[in-house]
Amino acid sequence: MKTSLSFAFALLLGATAPAMAAEPDSSTPPPTQTPATKPYDTERAFQPAQPDFAVITIPTTLRLPSHKMAFRLTHRFGRPLGAGTFSDLAGDLFGLDSGAQIGLEFRYAPMRGTQIGFHRTSNRTISLFGQYSAIRQGHSPVSVDALVAVDGTNNLQDSYSPSVGAVVSRTFGRHGALYLQPSWVNNSNPLPSALADHNDTVTLGIGGRLRVRPSVYVVAEVIPRLSGYKPGTNQASFGIEKRAGGHTFQLNFSNGFGTTLPQVARGGTGAKDWYLGFNMSRKFF
Repeated sequence: MKTSLSFAFALLLGATAPAMAAEPDSSTPPPTQTPATKPYDTERAFQPAQPDFAVITIPTTLRLPSHKMAFRLTHRFGRPLGAGTFSDLAGDLFGLDSGAQIGLEFRYAPMRGTQIGFHRTSNRTISLFGQYSAIRQGHSPVSVDALVAVDGTNNLQDSYSPSVGAVVSRTFGRHGALYLQPSWVNNSNPLPSALADHNDTVTLGIGGRLRVRPSVYVVAEVIPRLSGYKPGTNQASFGIEKRAGGHTFQLNFSNGFGTTLPQVARGGTGAKDWYLGFNMSRKFF
């Protein structure tokens, strides 16, 4: 009898134990939920296909997060790489001993999808510009930004050259992007005697960026003038760049010194004249 009661008691304990173990511990906090991603978080994230706000001279459609800033330095050495012998070029440290045209650029986003800024070159030209993101890729096959700018010589005190245009881009995953920049520049001719004939220029910038390593890109662009005032040769550039966090360093070669729309509209110095240069940029976000 005792054996039967012991067996029944053990069986009862075995049947109830799993139910007791399955009860939740009231002291254990509930699992946390990951908050939904806010729209501006995606703009702060690194964009592998277009890491910077310019190809070389052509602007990109990379958006600057609201109330954030970015800085860029452009530098074009003045010695043509093809002038003289190789010994002469090496003696000038491949143009680094020559003078240069330097540009300082600052941009700021007062609201989402909008950028404003200025670009000043060492020949005392100041460019004020604005850029608005009108269409984004995903809702459309391409992204489209609207551009407006005005250049003023002698620190915005003399000749003014307003311009309007757009940037159309298409990114390809994480591998790179292509760009078209149609623009119209007024007062592109600095010679007063020719104002009545050709005083504006229509350009079509074509550029691209290819990611060859996780943080290394090759870049190239050409900016033909389609109509109007177009002396010299169409400005073209190519280069290689390295990204490190929020910094980008680009070594480039160009057949002209232009870094603003009116300067580019006036063309390069010559088809055989190529100059060493570099761009440096820093994002503050």
